[in-house]
This record gives sequence, C-alpha cells and structure tokens, in this order.
Amino acid sequence: MVSSTKIRASKSLLIDEYVQKLQSGAALLQDSPQNLIEVVGVLKSYGVVLDAYSTNLCYIANTQFLKLFPFFKYFNGKVSTQKLFKHWGHDRLNYEYAEYCMKSMFWHGGGGLDEYLDTPEFLEAAQQVIKAKFKHNPLMLGMNALFTDFLPEQMRQMAYYSGLGQFWRVMSDIFLDLSDRYEAGAIKSIPNTVEFILNGLVADASKPITYEVSVRDKTYQLIPEAAGLTFLPDTAVPYVEAIFFRGTPFHGTISYNAQAYQIPSDISAFEYGALFADPLPIGGAGIPPTLLMQDMRHFLPDYLRDFYRQETRGEGDLLVKICQSFQKSMFCVTTAALQGLAPHPFDTKNSQEQEANRKFLKGWLKRILESQLVTVNSE
Repeated sequence: MVSSTKIRASKSLLIDEYVQKLQSGAALLQDSPQNLIEVVGVLKSYGVVLDAYSTNLCYIANTQFLKLFPFFKYFNGKVSTQKLFKHWGHDRLNYEYAEYCMKSMFWHGGGGLDEYLDTPEFLEAAQQVIKAKFKHNPLMLGMNALFTDFLPEQMRQMAYYSGLGQFWRVMSDIFLDLSDRYEAGAIKSIPNTVEFILNGLVADASKPITYEVSVRDKTYQLIPEAAGLTFLPDTAVPYVEAIFFRGTPFHGTISYNAQAYQIPSDISAFEYGALFADPLPIGGAGIPPTLLMQDMRHFLPDYLRDFYRQETRGEGDLLVKICQSFQKSMFCVTTAALQGLAPHPFDTKNSQEQEANRKFLKGWLKRILESQLVTVNSE
C-alpha cells in the first residue's frame, strides 16, 4: 500500500512541474497536433452552441421575468405549430443545459454579481418592476406583500440569466474567431490557442455587465452600469468556479441519501465540474453535460469529425469523444484564465513577482490536479 506521505510528495512534485510549465509559457494541456485539432474543432462547435444559448438566456431575462409559467421561454418569441412539434420531438437545442449552468452559478454564488443582487439598490429596483408588472393584479401584489422574498428572488435569478448570457456572448465570439484564425493557418499550437483566448479575455475584461427590463414602455435599470460589474471578475471567474470546478452532483451516478454520505456537506468541496467529470457516463440519464454534447455534435467541423472516425470505435462513442475533447479545451481556457488572473506576468524576471505567481498557481493547482488533467495528458 502506498503511504499517504508518498502520495503527498508525488502531488507536490506534479504541482511544481505544472508551475514550471505555466511560468515557461506552456499550457496545462500538452501541445500536440492531435490536441490542437480536438481543442479548436470542439471550440468551434461550442461557439455555435453558446451563441444560441446566449440568445435564449438573454431573451428569457428580458421578456419572461415574473412569469410564473413561462411555457414558451425556449422559443425566443417565435412560436409556431412546426416549432412546437420539433420541441416535443426533441428536434432542438437543449436549452435546459444553459439553465443548468445558470442555476449552478446562482446556487454557488461568488463575485460582484452575487454581491450586488443582495444590495438594497437591487431590491428597490426589483420592487419597482414587480409593482409595475402587477399594477392591476391585486392577487400578485398581495402575495408579494405576504412573501416578500419570493418575487425578488425570481428577479435575482433573471439577473443570472442575463449575466450568463452576456458572458457566453463574449466567449462565443472568442471561440468562433479562434476557429477562423486556425483555418486561416494563424493558430499552429496549443500555446497559440491559449494566447488567443487570453487576449480575448483581456480585451473584454472591463466590459460592463448590465440588466434592464421594460414594463409598459418604461425601462427599469436592475443592474445599472454605475454598479461597476464587469465581464472578467463578476461573471467569468464565478463561472469557472461554479461550472469548471464545483458543479452539482449528477443524478443516477451518486446517492442523494444523506445517510449515504456520498455528497460533501461542504459545498466548497464539490468536485463535479467540467474539469472533473468522467467522460464515460456521457449519454446516461441525469448527466447534464450529455445535453451539451448532443448539441455540439450537430456543429462539429469536418476535420474533427474525420479525426473521430479514424479513432477507435469511430463515431460509435461520439458523445464520449466530444466530452474528452471538450475537457481538453477547457484546460486551455483555464490556462488562459490563470494567466489573466495571476498577480504578475508569467515571463517576469523579478524574483519576488515570480514567487507571488508560484504561490498563486500552487493554490489553483492543488485543486486542478484532482481533475482529469493527468488523464488527458497521458492519452
């Protein structure tokens, strides 16, 4: 049996190895022609899907607020008999996955968006919207007076719909631009890919996150620009924490019985995010990423689909292959995020700044090493 001391020593060596790689300009994911094809190809498909997800989330936030039964929220305002039959036959994008991500962010919280939604300013604005929306509905106004947190909480959730939609709008553009540059021959390696994503994140880091709605031709600023919420710290970082790392336990793969003790009592200990998920259960009931992989399979570029066909099982395990490629791409996005969030540039020559970066990276790598990182780099 391997002692706990040896395990800790092994992890410490791995952490030091990855710290050195990152500070030398390498990525968490190994650079190889195969990884480049998978990462850029799957991000092109992901960019198309995120475009649709973003549009729908913003539509819901802007038009479906304070509707107790929003039956047509996935239709983006275009309801027809043909679309209804396609919807019932599941011939559509799985917008439920976008909501899963939104609710995970809403639940885990963190960042300036989460903090602002608890301020008196947001509550006052939400109450103005509620009173305007139900001006001629004494039943709803009475319920709002009795259950004071119910409708404001719904507006908080709508703010997350909007916030995630705005975040994905930026990421979709970055991934689709990356694909265009790759096809033009300008992206030739994994470090090139990370650098491109980083430049996109930095360019939009200060992009304001705002949210307003209209009721009877009057506009209400729920999150005004004056609130100071911006893309990188208030949506991107909480998204990485909630979706890449924590996530939520998948139904059917783990017991929700409290006596089974299979789910940590401390939410901060959750390791169900995209970087940790086992790709093999993809396709099973209760696995939310299955919905995303099913959507992405429709938009795979030809070169990536050809690559999958040449691999073992061909397209017989397509969703698993997409999930594996998706995880690789997310390690590239994580690398770019770490470079952007580090206290100093990784190429600094100042010894104190280098040490500050090492401390920063070690804190993250202690968590990342528990993910699928070693697995994807050993393939």
